[in-house]
Amino acid sequence: MATISIFVGSVYGGAERLSEQVIEVIEKSEHQAQLVENGTVDDMLAASHILVITSTTGQGDIPDNLVALYSQLNDQFPLLTGKQYGIIAMGDRSYGDTFCGAGRSFDELFRDLQAKPVGHRLEIDACEDFEPWPVTEPWLNEWLTKIS
Repeated sequence: MATISIFVGSVYGGAERLSEQVIEVIEKSEHQAQLVENGTVDDMLAASHILVITSTTGQGDIPDNLVALYSQLNDQFPLLTGKQYGIIAMGDRSYGDTFCGAGRSFDELFRDLQAKPVGHRLEIDACEDFEPWPVTEPWLNEWLTKIS
């Protein structure tokens, strides 16, 4: 059984609502979920498994409530060698190259920090999927079977 630390970046509450649904599924599985608010580098280092659920703001920017964590990770560069992680990125494809930019930024940084991705990053397009849960649920169920 794994304890999954969930870090949420939200602008208008969509990622927070999605995280509540994700937590319900995790808690019904053989794993546990821990929502980390105002996360720090120490929270990342203490996590056994990491799941980032984030919307994207502006031109591919990270939401305000995750900016400090991203900056700390980027500045301090603590190796997360072998830590398993997943990314659920929400965005709007009409923004072109910056689509799901926040999730892509975390994914790239985690790889640089030598964390281990479990499966692929989930990218949810608000123009196509008005409700993110129907897209997230099958991805999450598969992701949970892959973590060790």
